[in-house]
Amino acid sequence: MRRLATWAILAAALLLAVIASNFIYGWTAAGPLERETSVVIKPGSSITSAAQQLEKTGVVKSASAFVSRAKVFGASSTIKSGEFVIPAKASNSDILSILTSGKTVQRMVTIPEGMPSIMVYERIMANDRLSGNVSLPAEGSVLPDSYAFDKNEPRADVLQRMQDAMTKTMAELWPERSADTAVRTPLEALTLASIVEKETALKSELRIVAGVYSNRLRTGMRLQADPTIIYPITKGKPLGRRILRSEITDVNDYNTYAMAGLPKGPIANPSRAAIAAVLNPQKTSALYFVADGKGGHVFADTLQEHNANVAKWYALRRQRGEM
Repeated sequence: MRRLATWAILAAALLLAVIASNFIYGWTAAGPLERETSVVIKPGSSITSAAQQLEKTGVVKSASAFVSRAKVFGASSTIKSGEFVIPAKASNSDILSILTSGKTVQRMVTIPEGMPSIMVYERIMANDRLSGNVSLPAEGSVLPDSYAFDKNEPRADVLQRMQDAMTKTMAELWPERSADTAVRTPLEALTLASIVEKETALKSELRIVAGVYSNRLRTGMRLQADPTIIYPITKGKPLGRRILRSEITDVNDYNTYAMAGLPKGPIANPSRAAIAAVLNPQKTSALYFVADGKGGHVFADTLQEHNANVAKWYALRRQRGEM
């Protein structure tokens, strides 16, 4: 009897050892995943619901086995929400480390400086990693920047972040405006900033271009900004051709060749730098500017000086075969 009892104890111990060994081996052994894949863990997910998602996508063989091992070997670990990349053959241990690291996939949507709202709308709607629909955002309501998003996140949520960023930016910059600014309201600031943004691609020129337009506004001189002619025609998209004489003289709420003052609203979504430039324009006596052929502009105080600069620009364009 004693021998039988001894053998029974040994057999039980051996069985427990095998079970324990298998339990430990299953924690570090290669998993079933054949190729790298991504999984999305929803906010508020428990280890159990996350494991069920892992089993559903073929990352682990058994959700319950993963949970049991995770509770033993990763008792103090807390899984994060978001999209995670799981490499092929990842072990249970590897997977838990990934889910608790917080290193989610960073998906970005970028809105360039001066992009009109119609193109912002098209860019958001064209992103197939987002879900749902959005309406066309108000012109000037989106702050150009790069925005991170999660896979299948609602488009409306991403757009709201863009608009909240613009609201926050204006709230920060408006109180810091200088006495030299020619704008009287935040809407006027956005409107003039959108024109300045469209007129120069150089950040170093933003404040002086803002200064030129501020001078024109103060004296009642027409802004005569080409982008304001194009906006009613294309909603800010590239025109793709030369502006027609009939379009220059067309009277509408945006064409600053046909009216004095600012357009009825922004013609694009201006950057923080352009808004800051309008609120703190460079002090200058210049009233005119034209391209210098090197990516920037040359500025002039008088019409005579400006006409001479324009003549040089036209000569350069003819030399390049552009006219």
